[in-house]
Amino acid sequence: MADFTLGIEEEFQIIDPATRELRSHITEMIEEGRMILGEQVKPELHQSMVEIGTGICDNIQEARADLVKLRRTIATLAGSKGLAIAAASTHPFSSWKDQKITPSEHYSALIDEMQIIAQSLLIFGMHVHVGIDDKEARIHLMNAARYFLPHVLALSTSSPFWMGTNTGLKSYRSEMFKKFPRTDIPDYFSSNSEFENYVNLLIKTNCIDRPKKIWWDVRPHPHFPTLEFRICDLPSRVDEVIALAALFQAITAKLYKLYRQNMGFRLYRRALIQENKWRAVRWGLDGKLIDFGKQKEVPVKDLIYELLEFVEDVVDELGSRRELEYVHRILETGTSADRQLRTYEQTGDLNAVVDQLMAETMEGVIDEGARAMGDD
Repeated sequence: MADFTLGIEEEFQIIDPATRELRSHITEMIEEGRMILGEQVKPELHQSMVEIGTGICDNIQEARADLVKLRRTIATLAGSKGLAIAAASTHPFSSWKDQKITPSEHYSALIDEMQIIAQSLLIFGMHVHVGIDDKEARIHLMNAARYFLPHVLALSTSSPFWMGTNTGLKSYRSEMFKKFPRTDIPDYFSSNSEFENYVNLLIKTNCIDRPKKIWWDVRPHPHFPTLEFRICDLPSRVDEVIALAALFQAITAKLYKLYRQNMGFRLYRRALIQENKWRAVRWGLDGKLIDFGKQKEVPVKDLIYELLEFVEDVVDELGSRRELEYVHRILETGTSADRQLRTYEQTGDLNAVVDQLMAETMEGVIDEGARAMGDD
């Protein structure tokens, strides 16, 4: 399995533990952070966000080790400033209007172009890169993988609140990001050349100045030989992130296996997959998705169990069975969004929700870090 290397990016909230509000503090953290982590830590549009990214990982165990190290390092750095980090795709009550923009020519240009849409984009995501060196295969795998995106989104939801309001959605982040152009589920392309012609046309007509401004839920990365999955909310726990990264890797490997055997996966129109995405956004694991083959509604959990069966024959080749097993726990106990809503229902206090997010972000991180240092 020469392909299917992994890279994971996470965007964390920077929190003041006393007020539980977001704190615009990345410019104070970034210099010290880069001394420790180099290019694995980056600022984002809002100064209350910090992005980390693993290296190129040969397997899911390597990805987990790197991710734990990064979370621990960023949390320690924030702690030295009297701050904390939290992993969730929206803050329960902080307002975008109170956040400072990171001083940067890139971000200034983005706000100039997108105006209030960019200024209000106070959302936090997770991206998973799966290595596929063959450009033609990458396009065909993207076409097929689109069908499974709502399934994995439902497993990742972590953004039920927005500026102090229970939105009634499990993934409000998804609806916020739709305000940007060139987002959501992509259409399918017959070949890599058709895709490249599309990108070149956008550049030629001044729609975009570079390919990275195509922000689909899955895309061939413009600079790396990877298929980049961008649909997910940021799960709070490391175990959840790793399970979903393992699932994306397994989906890619299984679809590649079919592709090499000339057994194409049935392709569905973007408009149909969007119907399932909306259901995942609204109800998460509590809802139903459409089984387009059977043309009927099916509980989303049933379809996720079917997805796990679909990738079963590549899991041991990838060595990810243990990490993928955690999907069963998510199905049994719910996502970060479900836990946030339960906490709010029990306490009526959004501060308690933030406390929960800060705690869950560090679950397994400190213990594993201490063990790693002991092994050294």
